[in-house]
Amino acid sequence: MSDHDIGGRNHPSSDLNGIYQPGPASPQPLHDGAGEGGQSLTKRQRRRRRKAVAKNAALPDAAAKTAKYDDRPAGPAEPRGTRKPRRRRPRSRAAKPDAGASAPVGAKRDAAPAALARAEANANRHSAGKSVPALAPVRVARPAPAAHRPPAYAALDLGTNNCRLLIAIPTRPGQFRVIDAFSRIVRLGEGLSRTGSLSRGAMDRAIAALGICAQKLAARDVGNMRLIATEACRSAANGAEFIEQVTRHTGLELEIVTRETEARLAVSGCGSLIDRSAKGAVLFDIGGGSSEIALLDLRGAYTRRLASRIVAWTSLPVGVVTLAERHGGRDITPELFERMVVETVEMIHRFPERDRLGSIVGSDQFHLLGTSGTVTTLAGVHLNLERYDRRQVDGLWLTDDEADELVARIAGWSFDERVANPCIGSDRADLVLAGCAILQAIRRVWPAPKLRVADRGLREGLLTEMMVADGVWRRNEPMRKTRG
Repeated sequence: MSDHDIGGRNHPSSDLNGIYQPGPASPQPLHDGAGEGGQSLTKRQRRRRRKAVAKNAALPDAAAKTAKYDDRPAGPAEPRGTRKPRRRRPRSRAAKPDAGASAPVGAKRDAAPAALARAEANANRHSAGKSVPALAPVRVARPAPAAHRPPAYAALDLGTNNCRLLIAIPTRPGQFRVIDAFSRIVRLGEGLSRTGSLSRGAMDRAIAALGICAQKLAARDVGNMRLIATEACRSAANGAEFIEQVTRHTGLELEIVTRETEARLAVSGCGSLIDRSAKGAVLFDIGGGSSEIALLDLRGAYTRRLASRIVAWTSLPVGVVTLAERHGGRDITPELFERMVVETVEMIHRFPERDRLGSIVGSDQFHLLGTSGTVTTLAGVHLNLERYDRRQVDGLWLTDDEADELVARIAGWSFDERVANPCIGSDRADLVLAGCAILQAIRRVWPAPKLRVADRGLREGLLTEMMVADGVWRRNEPMRKTRG
């Protein structure tokens, strides 16, 4: 309650019993005919003064002394014929008073003094034998305790072409929320197929990108992390030496994983995109230096751990970087493109367990699942995206005819046209046709009526396996009610 203007003067006031109460306990006699400065009062003003004096005489001394601290209305309604002073609007909206209380001007705004004053007023009123309703205590505002934040998990994948990082926290069972990410094309395997070693320039690019990853990891509360390196470091003669340089320069300790582990992680990261009605699927990851392929037999009961359904897997010693370096990536004629496809098909035919899915291949209960920059690029071109958007690409289905049309369209573009496409750009313009050739080879060996695109892979697989091992989703699941 703010101050009210009575007879041209400002008095401290409190709305104790629904009417205005003057501040002093024993006010000086007031003359009905004149106010301060000899000004005459109107009849209504004189009547208000007489009522105020009468009410003040009935107010106990202790209550009157503490009335200015009491700002909550209580008791009976205002008698008929008296006009309740208007409440002034606060000048500033920055600090709004409590909905149940508003301190008078000049009163302290600390919650603790207000609470003590109100408690004293209540005690004095009850001791005076007055039947005055007790005032509600002031609630001291305290900052809410910081919500418990689960520790973050981090996964880093240093491949032949890309350096990728994901930092995420677990949410609902089987899911997590990404809180930070990083991706950069470093071409670590550039020239590896010719020299057998990582070049100085490629290692410098990779270390620079890993330095950024180290900064992101240091800025987060990461409870568990796994940092892996794949084909380039596996096959390079100086791969182990490069890993030591990374540790010296960035503090990150990378782990060179096997091809089998890489295939399993790809399945773990993309398993949720497998069609539940399918009886079989082939998952492939077209990388920069190698391509991992896993055959999944889904004819049993559904399970989230689809890695347990791998019946055969292989790692082709070919990727977009190695194939483009061998055949060129700028000017690709139809004859050269077909030669790349046939070369990859011959590599797949050396895989003795390629027919493990038998008669399921080619049926409506079979599909392909691709997780690589090649298939995500095709999806972006298919959607005519002006800028690549993962939300539209991840999980997209392409029919057999749509995949053929996309490959033919991109193969018919010149190098400059590929650069101009926003979903390809200069970073992938010389690699995309090599990826398309590997894709076409996979589709020839395992024909399928549809292909699903996954913008996820090893990093998601790493995060999933770490969270499962820690049991974070099991702890967060609601307890099941037992029947009594």
